Amino acid sequence: MRAFSERQEALVKSSWEELKENIPQLSLRFFTWISEIAPVAKNMFSFLKDSDEIPQNNPILQIHATKVFKLTYESAIQLREKGVVDVDPTVKYLGSIHIKNGVTDPHFEVVKEALLKTIKEAIGEKWSDELSNAWEIAYDELADVIKKEMKDGILAWSTFCT
Repeated sequence: MRAFSERQEALVKSSWEELKENIPQLSLRFFTWISEIAPVAKNMFSFLKDSDEIPQNNPILQIHATKVFKLTYESAIQLREKGVVDVDPTVKYLGSIHIKNGVTDPHFEVVKEALLKTIKEAIGEKWSDELSNAWEIAYDELADVIKKEMKDGILAWSTFCT
């Protein structure tokens, strides 16, 4: 667990205000980045499977990308307020769905890279190493909580099966 400063929280909050204004376009960019970084990863998303290009105006794509952006933003707020990312029903659900879809550590790294590239494009000249670091910490802490839920889910299932 890394400390999250008031300045980092402010950077994430101010950039989030810009991001949320353009979610449909940013959703497309986010999944375009995923497809470019790791083409096979797009087959993990039902709305991208067997598709040669990112579908325009796909509400599921937009919902998914918005969830990634918003959960990362909320993680930054939680880190500053509580020092940890909450394990709530959404995070528990994400743990189970990520197990079901065979998500592994490298997939989380692809999403992080796509997230940061998308934010960098959206923010433009306001982008800085400090801003990148703030979003990266928030995402990493969220990913760690989801991975823990995945491990707990696998352990519970293996215990149940024995």
